[in-house]
Formats: sequence, structure tokens, C-alpha cells
Amino acid sequence: MNVLGIDIGGSAIKAAPVNSLNGVLAAERVRIATPQPATPDAIADTVVKAVGHFNWSGPIGCGLPSVVRNGIACTAANIDPAWIGLDVVELLSTRTRLDVTVLNDADAAGLAEMHFGAGKNTSGTTLVVTAGTGLGTALFRDNTLVPNTELGHLYLHGRIAEQIASAAVRTELNLSYPEWAKRFDDYLHRLEELFWPDLFIIGGEISKDHAQFFPYLTIKTRILPAALRNDAGIIGAAVAALQRGQG
Repeated sequence: MNVLGIDIGGSAIKAAPVNSLNGVLAAERVRIATPQPATPDAIADTVVKAVGHFNWSGPIGCGLPSVVRNGIACTAANIDPAWIGLDVVELLSTRTRLDVTVLNDADAAGLAEMHFGAGKNTSGTTLVVTAGTGLGTALFRDNTLVPNTELGHLYLHGRIAEQIASAAVRTELNLSYPEWAKRFDDYLHRLEELFWPDLFIIGGEISKDHAQFFPYLTIKTRILPAALRNDAGIIGAAVAALQRGQG
């Protein structure tokens, strides 16, 4: 069974049908610039465009840069504040006339890695950390997601962690990988102290350069680069929709 996965980001909305048996994209993904301002109506219009592009009529999974509880957006990261308090499931289901599942975007990326990527066949406590514009996290215990952790907002050295150790900060301050790795290592140590995970999976675009900063990390926890990178959000959103359908 194929499920349409949609990954809503601050700069782009990406979508593709996903083969639910192996997590492989069943068609070339479409990428549409996120409308600015990224209001609910404007993004809903874009989601409808993506659905039309694939002439889609089945279930849809959607990752959103927000804490999502029972279909309601509780926060808004890099999207318009008008999302806060909105029933996203109702909005997108009404606009597409299809069955829509919505979850936090970092949780979606984590689900993809746990089902089809670096976390496949693992057990225990796993923390997926996506380093990009901010620091996204997804926490799993024996492959079960603990949703909406938002651990990028922990305080580190008196500041919000993602203001110190995100990939965007490395670019903004023009830090070398060893310089940035010290910051990221401090963040991972903080997570290690709080959760004692069995595995860290590091995602985001920066994960492709893991060989340039993994050697500088001093954490005790086993660490792996994410396997699915830019497709993780699409694949994980589809996984969430499938799980909801089976539930």
C-alpha cells in the first residue's frame, strides 16, 4: 500500500507517495516553495497542489514544524503564528477531502529512521537528533515514539540549545567542523545525562558530513548518521498515517 507523505518546512513543502512495505518513494518527489507568510490557508493551498500533482486519492501523512497534540497545532516554528490552536487535521482533511494524519516534523523524520533507516532493528532508548535551522528531536523506547519532545529548547550554557549548536549556527558563525562539534558535543552530553540513550541517530542535511565531526564527539553513547536524510520527513509522515490506519 502506498501513502502520500508530505513534509511541510519553513522554506519548502516536499511530497511523494511512499511504499509502506519498504519506505521507498514510489514516485519522484515534488518540491514547492513554502508560501510567505506561511499561513494555514496558504499552506493548505500548497498541500492541495501537491495532492493534485500526484492525482492522489488515498491516505495522507503530513509532518508540520509544530508540537501537534490530537491534531491541534500547539506551536509554530518557521510558520505563521496563526497555526497555534488550529485543528490541522480538520483543515487539511476538509481541503483535500482525504484522510489526513498530522504529526511533528522531527517525529516524522524519527519514525522514518526507526522503521527503514539507521534505527531499524534496534531496541532500547534511541534519540534521533536533526541538526538544521534548529535542533529537532524524536525519542523512542523500543521503537515506540514519545511524541513532541522539543529537546532543542533545552538550556545549554544559559541559552536555548539550538541557538548554540544547530547547523544554522555553524553556517552563520562560519565555524569549522571541529569548532562546531564542540558545541554539538556539549548538547549531546546534556541529552546523555538526562536520558541515558542506547543510541543517537544524527539527521538533517549535516549528517552527510558526519565523518567531519563524529571523530570530535566524546559522548559514551553509540552514534550513527541518519540514512534517509532529505526524504525522512516524507517517509515518516507516511509511516504515521499507516500506523493510524492500522490502529
